[in-house]
Amino acid sequence: MSKITTSQTIGPFSHEAWNWATELSAADTLQTTAPTIIVSGTIYDGDGNAINDAQIESWQPAAAAAESGQAIPGFRRIPSDEEGKFSLRLSVSPQAPGEPLAYVTVFARGLVKHQFTAVFLEDDAGLKQSAILEQVSAARRPTLLATRTADGQYSWNIHMQGEQETVFFDYE
Repeated sequence: MSKITTSQTIGPFSHEAWNWATELSAADTLQTTAPTIIVSGTIYDGDGNAINDAQIESWQPAAAAAESGQAIPGFRRIPSDEEGKFSLRLSVSPQAPGEPLAYVTVFARGLVKHQFTAVFLEDDAGLKQSAILEQVSAARRPTLLATRTADGQYSWNIHMQGEQETVFFDYE
């Protein structure tokens, strides 16, 4: 029996192979009854270099009802561009206090297994009630917070390793 898992076989062609989900979750085709925001950032490797071939997936369970017209409600898949940048248009739907805006999965070169994280909005009044953030040391919590920019959008970078490494979770 092979010991290779599906997460070890995505190959170097994920941008081409996964276009179907990228197209289904494109910002310009988003159908939602909820207001939306943009969370943009850059994904970096351990040396601080931008990763230009990552796939960023987000899942928003609270957005499923507002996005019932979407092929996959609450789901986004966005490839990073040549400069490692990504931009997610996300629905802002009512959710339990302290829940993340979105759960995020990162696929990138050099990863044998994809990584799980979450993004919260820095100005969310429910942050102090978050059971997820409570599990993370106060010094590391900022790696999960998207900060508001002057234009009203949000900025959130993903660092795969290093001093600013984003908090990644194991889900059971």
